[in-house]
Amino acid sequence: MTTETNSVLNTVKDAFAPVTEAFTKLQNLEVPEAAREFVKKQAETAKTRAADAYAGSEKVTAAIESAVAGSVTEAAKISRNIQQAIFQDAEAFFSGIDKLASAKSLSEAAQIQSEMVRARGELFVSRAKATTEYFGKLVADGAKTAQDNFAKVYTKTA
Repeated sequence: MTTETNSVLNTVKDAFAPVTEAFTKLQNLEVPEAAREFVKKQAETAKTRAADAYAGSEKVTAAIESAVAGSVTEAAKISRNIQQAIFQDAEAFFSGIDKLASAKSLSEAAQIQSEMVRARGELFVSRAKATTEYFGKLVADGAKTAQDNFAKVYTKTA
């Protein structure tokens, strides 16, 4: 069996001899200068593009951060305005109660109540109008800011 095993082994060696020889020559093969320069240039280009992509991602992050910071500021303003409106409503309510308490007749109380309802209606319309204008401006400003930020990012990274 040893003769048969050696025979098979020699046959396999002979079959792979060209591959082994080619691999040996390949290890000693010199790479032309032009090929090396091409690879260097491609690596440098890839490195530059990676740096540009990183810078672009930083700009996108800054734009998002700016938009979020602006949103937080606006949310705080809205909260303050709501708190102020609640306080003003409470003041007006207690002032109205005081006026109603000072009424000397039923018709005078009805007149005071009518004036209070009219004043509350005017205030409601005024607040609704101001809120609509505010949110319209907020949306327009937010869209403009987002557009400007993304324009800066995409024009410089493209």
